[in-house]
Amino acid sequence: MTMILYEVLRLYPPVPAFTRVVSEETRVGKLSLPAGTRIGIPAILVHRDPQLWGDDAKDFNPQRFCEGISKAAKSQASYLPFGWGPKICIGQNFALLEAKMALSLILQNFSFELSPSYTHAPFVVLTLQPQFGTHIILHKL
Repeated sequence: MTMILYEVLRLYPPVPAFTRVVSEETRVGKLSLPAGTRIGIPAILVHRDPQLWGDDAKDFNPQRFCEGISKAAKSQASYLPFGWGPKICIGQNFALLEAKMALSLILQNFSFELSPSYTHAPFVVLTLQPQFGTHIILHKL
């Protein structure tokens, strides 16, 4: 379940892009960023980059996390669904635990399938969410 959650968050990070302000002059490759520069980090693009994740970067493949997050991509800083570094979301562990518990309780009693009326349309309103909802059909076990 952990690998599946990691892969869902890779393909559909809750916050698809975030900004940071450079606190002191920083070099990124040949680029020099003066202190105070505001940079945008498009997590959703980083998460789908074939140079970081391989040729199947756009595919749903939870197996890529079988050895953990640090070995899933070519760079350890390529997985950003909750941010990275000192400003990483403090609710990350709670959110993942809560999702696992909720899914465990649901899957003990139900199987499910996508409804024929479901339309895949990710939409950003502060966070990434399904534009038309997630229509699923639950079957009591």
